[in-house]
Amino acid sequence: MPLHPTLSAMLSQLASAPGMETLTPEAARLGYLALRATSGEAASVGKVIDRKIPGPGGEIPLRVYVPEGQGPFPMLVYFHGGGWVIGSIETHDPICRTLTNAAGCITVSVDYRLAPEHTFPAAIDDAYAATEWAAANAAELGGTGSAIAVGGDSAGGNLAAVVAQMARDRDGPALAYQVLVYPITDCAFDTPSYVADPTGYLLSKEVMAWFWDHYVPDEADRTNPLVSPLRAKDLSGLPPALLITAEFDPLRDEGEAYASRMRDAGVAVDTIRYDNMTHGFIQMGGMLEEARAALGEAASRLREAFAKASVS
Repeated sequence: MPLHPTLSAMLSQLASAPGMETLTPEAARLGYLALRATSGEAASVGKVIDRKIPGPGGEIPLRVYVPEGQGPFPMLVYFHGGGWVIGSIETHDPICRTLTNAAGCITVSVDYRLAPEHTFPAAIDDAYAATEWAAANAAELGGTGSAIAVGGDSAGGNLAAVVAQMARDRDGPALAYQVLVYPITDCAFDTPSYVADPTGYLLSKEVMAWFWDHYVPDEADRTNPLVSPLRAKDLSGLPPALLITAEFDPLRDEGEAYASRMRDAGVAVDTIRYDNMTHGFIQMGGMLEEARAALGEAASRLREAFAKASVS
């Protein structure tokens, strides 16, 4: 299908800008933050709390969103996208507010350490530590430890998928659900969606190589399931999941392959591919109905999963 006209117009405007792979991480972070304007107006929630918790490499900043109403509420631990190099609590503030209201849950947004200042496994160490902390401190936040989900987009989807595997393998928090939005699941660049997608979309092979070089500079580490969750030998026993992909995204096929492998292992997985869309579309709720629809789908599945977890 043709690229969505709104995205096509946006990409035409960006065509003269330097590719991210030519920028310093600091410059790329500023550019990514500027894209927050496409998210639209940030929704109001009941309460927002910024705090820091102890982590394996120092304090981890969190932003906790609490919905209106009377708790205890189910909880979502969310990891922002940005290739493990860019992105922050601020870039994903509108998404977290939307999910908090639509899913009726507390959302804990995690500002994990970024590369290249902190290479693998810093990000996943922070992500797992924050998930354990959220489960252990649910009551203090107004939440319930019996209904906790993880979610994220792109590199954040990678972290959510790996956290789910770690929680299973380490007898960690009992997770009710995973929301994986166009996740990075493998270090290979050989899928049909990588080969078919030309440069000029919001994510390219060159940009992904730049991300990988910063986060996992030692190529021998890239096949580790803690960074390439598709390469885990066993995907059974994971929480049910929603996996969202975009048609014009080099990560499309590896995300759908991860969903297929989880399904083959007995995990309940729903997959939705958004045609006409590029990587990053879910952040563009201010200009794309598809972004609002995708967040609505995620919220709906979270509500269902939380309801089941509360009953069991």
